[in-house]
This record gives sequence, structure tokens and C-alpha cells, in this order.
Amino acid sequence: MMLPTSLYIHIPWCIRKCPYCDFNSHKSPEILPEKNYIDALIADLKNDLTYFPKREIVSIFIGGGTPSLFSADAYNELLEQLQLYLSFAPDIEITLEANPGTVEQKRFQAYRQLGINRLSLGIQSFDPNHLRTLGRIHNDKQAHHAIEAARLAGFENINIDLMYGLPNQTIKQGMDDLEQAFKYQPEHLSWYQLTIEPNTVFYKKQPNLPNEEVTEELEQAGFQLLSEQGLTRYEISAFSKHNKTARHNLNYWLFGDYYGIGAGAHGKLTFNTEPIIYRTQKYRQPKDYLDPDKVFLVGKEKVSAETLLFEFMLNTTRLQQPIPNNLFTERTGLSFNVLAAKLHEAESKGLIKLSKDFWQVSELGRRYTNNLQALFLPA
Repeated sequence: MMLPTSLYIHIPWCIRKCPYCDFNSHKSPEILPEKNYIDALIADLKNDLTYFPKREIVSIFIGGGTPSLFSADAYNELLEQLQLYLSFAPDIEITLEANPGTVEQKRFQAYRQLGINRLSLGIQSFDPNHLRTLGRIHNDKQAHHAIEAARLAGFENINIDLMYGLPNQTIKQGMDDLEQAFKYQPEHLSWYQLTIEPNTVFYKKQPNLPNEEVTEELEQAGFQLLSEQGLTRYEISAFSKHNKTARHNLNYWLFGDYYGIGAGAHGKLTFNTEPIIYRTQKYRQPKDYLDPDKVFLVGKEKVSAETLLFEFMLNTTRLQQPIPNNLFTERTGLSFNVLAAKLHEAESKGLIKLSKDFWQVSELGRRYTNNLQALFLPA
């Protein structure tokens, strides 16, 4: 059985790197090498296809970096070229990440006309002081303008990214960010806590974050408000209206397959005839990725059975929905028996609910996701 397959495309450049960001992003040159990069993306995909045959693609996610730095002409060329080598599902979801500081009304309209049907806006906060602290290039007015521009451009499926637990943020300020977002009735909202990651400016010089008690109170109040607004929590930090879940991310979390092209991109692809699952990794630095003397694929690694079990559970335990027991075998090729004992252990600790055909993360498991996931670590 062919697994659902997605395509992730990484655009590695930003106008400025934010102090909390540990993603593969690099300060953009004065003139972006759009044509060279699009050519490289297609060559990268063609190289992957020599190992992993052509699939039907159910979703595309163009992430970064700041993908909205690229012109509509560049994406027109990219999408036309992709369809020469991949089959697009009739109802394909195509998401593009956009930074409010790079918004032009005409550009959004052009993106929409190309068939990009979902926009993910990196708002992060509507508070001008918090935006400055986070090093964002946009202000509060630009944040509002970006959402309005997306609606006027014809986008009917919009995600708003917001963070909470920001430096010196009060509960009232965190709730106000949510209230500001609700004015636009987004179909999807990603609401996640700021975490301090290694190799970031914030890690070297840590800001004053709210204490655990304040963060917990804000989180619970936010969950309640999101529910009242008709946004269902379907993943740890993802909330959506009915039938507006992020299909691309859901495919990740349900352990589907995906090609990954672009600087630093990762992929996960299955040889169905064996079945053997491989992870792919591309050169991280744009200059290396664009070097014609280098091969795009810096790593192709077969995933061991022990790692497969952990990775499957690392993904699926993020979800709120019941997970069919047979999904494990379908997505990994392993017998459910290798997972069953661990599930029973998790059930005995109250972290999951287990039935004959399904298992589901419990309320306790949602609060202690790290503890739940740790049960499935390789010995």
C-alpha cells in the first residue's frame, strides 16, 4: 500500500534572523538567487526520484526562512516544473509561509492565482513591545495588514502563528493576542510556547520568561478561549475549524511519507516492496546546496526497527485523535506486537486509553507528553 506522500520545500533566507530561531535560516543577500535556487530544487527532486519513484502528492508546504521573499514568477516556474515530475492530487493542499514584514497585496493575489491555497502567517504577537523583543521585522500594524491582505487576496484557508510565554508577558497580554487573532476568524491557529533552544541568541543571553504558574494559567485560559471560538485542538499546539486541519502536518504526525527538497530539508520515504524506510537530508548551507559540484543528498539513512517505533510514537502522541492499532504496521511494516507491551505500560500509568482497535492519549498524557514519549525510547 502506497503511503500518503507530501512534499516539503525549504526556502532558507530571511531578512533578519530572530533571536529565538533555531531553524535553518540565513540572512538574505541583496539579490536573491531565485532562478538558481528554483533550478536547484528541481534538480534535487529529480535526484530523489532516482531512489524513490514518483508518487502522488497530497500536500506541499513551502517553509523557511521566509518563503514570501520569493516572487510569484519564481513560484510559477517551480510549480510548473514540479508537475512534470510529480502527480498532484486533485484536492492538493499547497501552503506557503509568509512574514508580515514582507507583505504586498499584489504578491499575495499572485500567489493565490498560482494555486497556492493555504497561507501560514508568522504573526507571533500583536503586541509591539513583544514583537521588538522577538526581533521580528514587522510591527503590530503590519501584522493586522498581513491578515487583511491575505483575505482580500482570496485566501479562505489561513493559519496564524502565535507564541505565548514571551519575555515579561502577562496573562492578559497573552489572551489579548488570541482575541486580536479571532477578529479575523482564522481557519487554523498554531499557538505554541516560546522555548529557548541552543545555538540561539536567547540561549546565550536568556530573557526574563514568565514563571511556570503564569504560563500554566495562560495556557489553560487560552485553551478554553480557543474552544469557545470553535477551534478544536487536534495536536499539541494546533487548533482548527471543522475540516481545516493542516493536511501536510497531519501527514507528518500520522507517519506518512514526504520528499524534502531545499537547503537543510529532510525527507522520509518508504520502499513499499520491502518495506524499508529511509531518512534523507540535504546540505544545510545555501552556498553548499547551490554548489554545482556537490550532490544535494548529504545523507540517506535506513531507519532501524527500534528507531521506527520511537519515531512513530513521537509523532502520533502529539495528536488528540484515536490512533488505529493497525496504523503502526501500515506505516512501519512492523508487527503491532512490538508496540503492544509499551502501550500497556503507558496505559498502566494513565497516559493513554487503550481499546481493542485504538489507542488515544489521555488527559494526563497530554499534560505529560514528554513522559509518555520517553517510554518508547530505544533501549
